[in-house]
Amino acid sequence: MRRIGRWAAAAAWAAVVWSVQAAEVVFQPVADGVYAFVGETEGRTYENEALNANFGLVVTPAGALLIDSGASWQGARQLAEAAKKVTPQPIRWVINTGGQDHRWMGNGFFKAQGAETMAHAGAEADMKARGPEHLKANAPVLKDKLAGTEVVLPARWLKEADTSLDLGGVEVRVVFRGGGHTPGDLMVWLPKTGVVFTGDVVYVDRILGLHPVSRTKAWLQSFEALEALNPRVVVPGHGRVTTLAQARKDTGALLRALRAHMGQAVEAGTDLATAVKSFDAAPFRHLQHVEVWLPQLANRTYLEMEME
Repeated sequence: MRRIGRWAAAAAWAAVVWSVQAAEVVFQPVADGVYAFVGETEGRTYENEALNANFGLVVTPAGALLIDSGASWQGARQLAEAAKKVTPQPIRWVINTGGQDHRWMGNGFFKAQGAETMAHAGAEADMKARGPEHLKANAPVLKDKLAGTEVVLPARWLKEADTSLDLGGVEVRVVFRGGGHTPGDLMVWLPKTGVVFTGDVVYVDRILGLHPVSRTKAWLQSFEALEALNPRVVVPGHGRVTTLAQARKDTGALLRALRAHMGQAVEAGTDLATAVKSFDAAPFRHLQHVEVWLPQLANRTYLEMEME
């Protein structure tokens, strides 16, 4: 009863906050019964409420599947309200595509609505370790808009590399190859429509991000699994809805180039500074934030390959 009471209080507070500068969330169709909200490619702000990522909605005869739950209780509520404008079906299932905050920190809202939340077991340790860190990091950004948000882990952990789910009569395949951007990164594949939601396995238009938990070796394995699917439509974790060719250009090619260059540098005993400086950035100059992030990507990849 105490937990239910806490959720009720959080919902009441979120209703007050809701009326103040709520970010606009609109799901756009990408295939029959499949929708995506494309968030900003900039960083987290009070205005975008850390919904600076892409989210998916799949409508079935028995309910809706939401792909990623947002970074807060209020962000989750916005996703739910946007879904109501597309379908009267309630959100019955939520799949978290990884351990980044906007992928799962809104789980508490959907759990309170009776939805089943799920992620791959590869994300469990990362979510447990970094959930409190996400709350702490987002507090000075989201301020009052973080009200009601708690660390709520997925109710169901998927354990296989490929998991086939029947959700309301729609075949949904969850593909996991060891993560990449975060240890639990997975992809949601819809064979009937040829649409894949990649989570942070794919970035287009902006440079991908590497963090202490990121591993480019696993990331490339995940990307190769995407190529094997040969999807018709790619909904990336960040950037516009796109094609496999664009995903290769903006993510796959960068991962391969970084690992090839840094692997050779480590093998030859080239020092870190020289290896980073000599990396050919020309093919990736079109990506947003490349000047800031690419040197860091190169640095982290070198250090990772030293350990390999």
